[in-house]
Amino acid sequence: MLAKRIGFLGFDGVTASHLVAPADTFAVATLDSGYGDRIPCYQTYIIGLTCEPFRAESGMTFTPAEALQTVPELDTIVVPGGNGLRQTEASEKIADWILTRANRTRRIATISTGIYGLAPTGLLDGREVTTHWRFASDVARRFPKLRVDHKRPLVKDGPFYTSTSLSAAIDLSLGLIEEDYGCHVAFAAVQELGMPHMHRIRQTEFSKPVAFDSQPRNRFAELVPWIMRNLHGDLSVNTLARRACMSPSHFNRAFKSVLGSTPAEFVENLRVNEARRRLSSPKKTIQSVAELVGFANADEFRRAFEKRFGAKPSACVNNSESRSSETCFGSKVTQNHRTSPTQLSLSNGS
Repeated sequence: MLAKRIGFLGFDGVTASHLVAPADTFAVATLDSGYGDRIPCYQTYIIGLTCEPFRAESGMTFTPAEALQTVPELDTIVVPGGNGLRQTEASEKIADWILTRANRTRRIATISTGIYGLAPTGLLDGREVTTHWRFASDVARRFPKLRVDHKRPLVKDGPFYTSTSLSAAIDLSLGLIEEDYGCHVAFAAVQELGMPHMHRIRQTEFSKPVAFDSQPRNRFAELVPWIMRNLHGDLSVNTLARRACMSPSHFNRAFKSVLGSTPAEFVENLRVNEARRRLSSPKKTIQSVAELVGFANADEFRRAFEKRFGAKPSACVNNSESRSSETCFGSKVTQNHRTSPTQLSLSNGS
């Protein structure tokens, strides 16, 4: 499973809370690995118009992780609000960049006056939108093809999401998490934030209801920890589909849509990650570990391990005949996977 990439656009004059609060909401969305670790659901990026730091309305300074020209492919783009975006130079740069990304980005969201960065693209023409009440009349005047209703805190129209304020933006973030991973993961994020009163997605209507059933996502949130606890067992598609109370064909499609890889690829990644962890323990052999995590034989395990990490499993064996377990996290693996051991569970696919 690969963490979904969420990009937040930053610019001089941005509202700092529009960056920080929704980003923190995505950051606390995790899945249970089944072994006490948490698997992040999202990877967030702060994207500057350039590589230079930018200054928020409040005076806070942010150093962007990426610039418009260097940011990788994203699942979701979020445009925060702020006085700076109502300046033509900033809004035009952002609009031009969004147009280059729109066809390969799953969804685009705006927070409050962030709509000034998306509306010039023409992508919202004819669509229902919302924005902060103070600027609704100006937005309607400048972009007459938009159907503006500032009384609605959240509006979804196709792949475009608009919101009115910071509190609505946090609810928007929780709604997107619920779309991706189900209500259990969204509710866990609410609990982690310590602000249960803020999750009003169930009571707040989008302009169009979510087009897909979130029930499979709820089942997957419970299925992943079960898989982790049963790596040694039969984890075929038929077994997992029965566990999720779905037909194998529906399960296969829904699983790939939600978690970004086929069930077989997902299970294999979990198995080799757990095998690598176990190999670092004293007196563990490749054969015994391969069996414990569910591989049919050592050869099958070696092939999967080398494909995953670009190194032989023997490099991770910790005994008196070999180097310490630090070898397992040596430069070759680190260069190929710039992530923590826990996050390695997410590194299949894009």
